Amino acid sequence: MNNIFDLFSLAGKVALVTGASSGIGQAMAASLAKAGAAVIHVARREASLQNAVERVQNRGEEAAYVVADVGEQAALTQLVHQATECFGAPDILINAAGINLREPWDEITPESWNRTINLNLTAPFFLGRLLLPAMLEKGWGRVINIASLQSVRAFPNGTAYGASKGGVMQLTRSMAQAWSGNQSGVTCNAIAPGFFRTGLTEKLYEDARVIESLANQTIIGRTGEMSDMDGLTLFLASRASDYITGQTIFLDGGWTAK
Repeated sequence: MNNIFDLFSLAGKVALVTGASSGIGQAMAASLAKAGAAVIHVARREASLQNAVERVQNRGEEAAYVVADVGEQAALTQLVHQATECFGAPDILINAAGINLREPWDEITPESWNRTINLNLTAPFFLGRLLLPAMLEKGWGRVINIASLQSVRAFPNGTAYGASKGGVMQLTRSMAQAWSGNQSGVTCNAIAPGFFRTGLTEKLYEDARVIESLANQTIIGRTGEMSDMDGLTLFLASRASDYITGQTIFLDGGWTAK
């Protein structure tokens, strides 16, 4: 390798990104496409998916979409089949689909609990397991999960969400232990974002005082911008991170360091 920047190239790679119609998922999908990957966008809302894919294609990059609810386990096999038909078997999986209902502990129902756990925790494992055989056959693969500040901190009205994201952090370790051994070429890591303006946090951004308070709880002094996702996404999705697995990296401006 003559050029160190080749470590970060995703030319010839295929990525599948769930939750790619908006927010962090869409930003991560765009990062992968800019680095040369053909990216399959997955979400429930077709109109939003079309818009996201068109933006990628208008830059001359490769993208497609599959409409699916990854919270429905029965839909995952068909999703993998449809996704593979787009550009071939995915080399990279980003599990960015998620939900945060922000329910007080005494208002959580079995249905809302299961909805949160199924989408945030169950889907990443079973979707990853379906994609794993093709990664092992190629001798290379990347699984990137989305953890949270609530993987390690308790927030108000976050019982179910915090439980699911704490699970994601441990699931990432377990995936790595099971799938990264024997020089398989497959790594499994997670990104734990701080506060970014997304559909899940939109209400917080309606109050400037709340955002100022959150910014002051970081070391850097601001909340996250979508462009802050680019570098870490590309690093964990590329050969640059070949010797990193089972890790959760907090992309939070230093929030968890204080």
